[in-house]
Amino acid sequence: RRTAIPLKGRNSDCSANHIEPMGLRLDGAQQSSELLYVGFNQDNGCFACGTDSGFRIFNCDPFRQTYRRDFDLGGFGIVEMLFRCNILALVGGGRKPRYPTNKVMIWDDHQNRCIGELSFRSEVKAVRMSRERVVVVLEYRIYVYNFSDLNLLHTIETISNPHGLCALCADSQACVIACCGLQKGHVRAELFDITRTTLISAHEAALSCIALNTDGTRLATASERGTLVRVWDTRSGQRLMELRRGAEPAVIQCMCFHADNSWLLVGSDHGKRQPPSMARCGSDRWSGRGACPDGFTGHIQFLRACPATAP
Repeated sequence: RRTAIPLKGRNSDCSANHIEPMGLRLDGAQQSSELLYVGFNQDNGCFACGTDSGFRIFNCDPFRQTYRRDFDLGGFGIVEMLFRCNILALVGGGRKPRYPTNKVMIWDDHQNRCIGELSFRSEVKAVRMSRERVVVVLEYRIYVYNFSDLNLLHTIETISNPHGLCALCADSQACVIACCGLQKGHVRAELFDITRTTLISAHEAALSCIALNTDGTRLATASERGTLVRVWDTRSGQRLMELRRGAEPAVIQCMCFHADNSWLLVGSDHGKRQPPSMARCGSDRWSGRGACPDGFTGHIQFLRACPATAP
């Protein structure tokens, strides 16, 4: 049974010329909470935070904490939401994990208990969910389960994947998973809706980040070098765009497509204080910068991802 968690608000597009920093303390005056995990839900309208004493859910617009669950003992290293409903996938984390780090607990917050459990022989690196699938990422293997009954549907072998790189399409009409291949820098796209596997030699260096758009037709990849971002067609494996982030190496930590696929946000740890870059690219040329929010130490770039005619 899935019902909505009461998160009120509206979704709005980000402006390339304006950044309004938002922040909220996770701890109170009497007791501090260590932040272990932050992750958006499938429509990016809210996000979950895992701490060493529970988890919190925040709405993005208007920005506010809408829900929290505290536990006497144990932290959460993964809190994966399913859109805005009461079902969450939880994995223990921190110095005193609430649950073993090799288990995924399916939590029903209306019943205030776990309604499902998936156990593995090694640590869970990531969890992805859609209305039809639960995807569990281990270092060398990915397991795909049916959401309704948690029956195992597919097993995917990967190269060493210590950061749990994996992307799952949120569109109910398509079931697309992108993950590491069996060779360094390679990506495997599984299109389960049409029973097709696409293998892409994306980079020479090891992958650092991958992202799918909403309907699973576009895939963005970045390597550990962090100088180039490439956009691919998941069905054909054709490279559509090559976007140069910069000349200096950087760790690209996150990427996200805009809802209409025209923009790609790239977040990186550039190693020094820089203002975020707001860029439009017809091919690989960028322009424009925004003001730097107080305390910002990373680097954010908005890249024009889908030109009218892809090179």
